[in-house]
Amino acid sequence: MTKQFTVEAKPYEFNFDLDKTALVIIDMQRDFLYPGGFGEQLGNDVSKTNVIIPTVQKMLEKAREKGMFIIHTREGHRPDLSDVPPSKQRRGGNIGQEGPMGRILVRGEYGHDIVDELKPVDGEVVLDKPGKGAFYQTDLESILKNKGIESLLVAGVTTHVCVQTTIREANDRGFECLMLEDACAAFDPKDHEDSIRMINQQGGIFGWTAPSENILRVLG
Repeated sequence: MTKQFTVEAKPYEFNFDLDKTALVIIDMQRDFLYPGGFGEQLGNDVSKTNVIIPTVQKMLEKAREKGMFIIHTREGHRPDLSDVPPSKQRRGGNIGQEGPMGRILVRGEYGHDIVDELKPVDGEVVLDKPGKGAFYQTDLESILKNKGIESLLVAGVTTHVCVQTTIREANDRGFECLMLEDACAAFDPKDHEDSIRMINQQGGIFGWTAPSENILRVLG
């Protein structure tokens, strides 16, 4: 069975080896996708983010079928909030407060966890991160290098914050990234579209972008 694939993407074709590629699903947590969570508490319309759940689910199922290495990330903080910088607390003052899904953006709470449709299974990495980028204060780089991973397919929320930050961090560390355009979302569609352009501009300065159907088609 072939392990080498070429996908139609922007700004040009993306080549990857299935055994050296990971699917990274960023922060598909109830706190960002459901009413009453961190995202809505900041005044956002979560219907703009939870709409991608079925698309991410399709990509996740295909990755599992193909035996791809899978990583789920969750943004959140320690229950004592000792890892929340004062500057972040000032701009997101509801961190740690009680909400309809437990304490907002706190590890171990119902709202902090990944939605049921995308629930990780045994063998998949669940990476808790205190910041926006998935490499910041985590062992993600070690995990990827130990697995021989060279390429990342990136999905999740929000496109202009945690997704884009993670792709930029990965780019600086030598990983090739493809953002799955329709498997990512922002609360403002313009932020989403701008982020796609930022990633693939100037010959793919940070990486590639493509709709998930392009990946699903070649993986067949």
